[in-house]
Amino acid sequence: MKKLNYELKMFNFILLIAIFIGFIPTSDLFAKSAPPMVPATFSDIAEEARPSVVNIRTTKNTRGGGRVFNHFFGQPFGSDELFRQFMAPFLEQQPKQYEQNSLGSGFIVSPEGYIVTNNHVIEGADSISVKMHDNKEYEAKLVGRDPKTDLALIKIDAKELKYLTLGKSSDLKVGTWVVAIGSPFGLEQTVTAGIVSAKGRILGSGPYDDFIQTDASINPGNSGGPLLNLEGEVVGINTAIIQSGQGIGFAIPSDMARGIVDQLKNSGEVTRGWLGVGIQDITPELAEYYGLKGQEGVLIGTVYKNHPADKAGIRAGDIIIKVNNEPVKTSRELSSSIAGYAVGEKVDITFIREGQIKSVKVTLTKRNDSDQLEESLSKSESGGFDEFGMSLSSIDSNIASKFGYDPRLKGLVVTDLDGDGKAARVGVRVGDILREVNRRPVENFSQYSNIIKQVPKGSTVQLLFIRGNASFIAVRITK
Repeated sequence: MKKLNYELKMFNFILLIAIFIGFIPTSDLFAKSAPPMVPATFSDIAEEARPSVVNIRTTKNTRGGGRVFNHFFGQPFGSDELFRQFMAPFLEQQPKQYEQNSLGSGFIVSPEGYIVTNNHVIEGADSISVKMHDNKEYEAKLVGRDPKTDLALIKIDAKELKYLTLGKSSDLKVGTWVVAIGSPFGLEQTVTAGIVSAKGRILGSGPYDDFIQTDASINPGNSGGPLLNLEGEVVGINTAIIQSGQGIGFAIPSDMARGIVDQLKNSGEVTRGWLGVGIQDITPELAEYYGLKGQEGVLIGTVYKNHPADKAGIRAGDIIIKVNNEPVKTSRELSSSIAGYAVGEKVDITFIREGQIKSVKVTLTKRNDSDQLEESLSKSESGGFDEFGMSLSSIDSNIASKFGYDPRLKGLVVTDLDGDGKAARVGVRVGDILREVNRRPVENFSQYSNIIKQVPKGSTVQLLFIRGNASFIAVRITK
């Protein structure tokens, strides 16, 4: 016992010496410090970013009486001539022109004076004025704008300006702290903070909706201002609010904005890349059909002939999982990603084909809607319903025209269904195109019939259909 006490005393003595000379931090011994729930201060971020955030004022000159005047006084007598005679003395006293003013925010993205803002802030403006954090004012010129993403680029005649860097919005996680700076209600250089409430929000404002939702206070006048991470990088462009919502704001992700801003700076306009495919999200049924472990990735339903994907060797049924090594999980993510690249750019497309991961380089082009589709098909009828209650036909120009399909598609069209049949009960529809049976392609009724004959009675048959030129539908039917 005495020996044990002696050893404990020696241990405590050595421990105190180690702490005293700094070998063992006291924090490691007595407390494991938890990360703070709220940053101690946002002042450093705000102080660093403020010189790069600007207030934007626009003026639009409107001629005539304006919308309100025309609404109340347009043709009360049912005759333009009578109206003009009666109102002439009054009209002569009306101002020939009046000004509409609007406020917004923006941020500098280069020392040469390029400024990012929202398209709706400057749209239709006859003059654009930029006020800096030190109250200096500049007249700005419009470089370019993109209404589809609500982004615009303007420029002031200045040099060696302090600017903000676009960060990676893809690195943002829900719950991450963010800071918004702007001019809500004209109150310049207002700083608010909050967290990322959600990502990938779709508001129905356009084809490239992919908003960051935040509870950092965003109000009218914040539009075009930056949403910053704790490193002071721009991860979003504040752009929208819900009128009836409290503490809900939305920002355009910086990953989407980066390519748009570069194009506007270089050419003053945006041309979006075109891959030349019809795509869809992966359903649980399709994931099972293709033997996928998860439902992430985008399924290629249609590959348009002589378009970029076709030339690169991509096929219908391939599942795209990455663009330039960035994961894509949904069809909307893929569309937004491809649209962010300029026409003529080469992108690496990573996809899964028959369980193997492949990668090709694709040179994006601009879609030409005048491209003519080739017609070259024959027709054969199944002759009534098959054992699953389907009437099938090979594709010809008449069938393609009736159902709105590309006549080059291979497969069998469902021309009729037995309402009580097995196919109808699992969701097959008239107009669906049967492409594969148990992973084996079918192009005519003879191939289909031969495959079905080889399936034992009571076994499950997997059928893969195309619906609507792009969507794949996988179903299981017991023979």
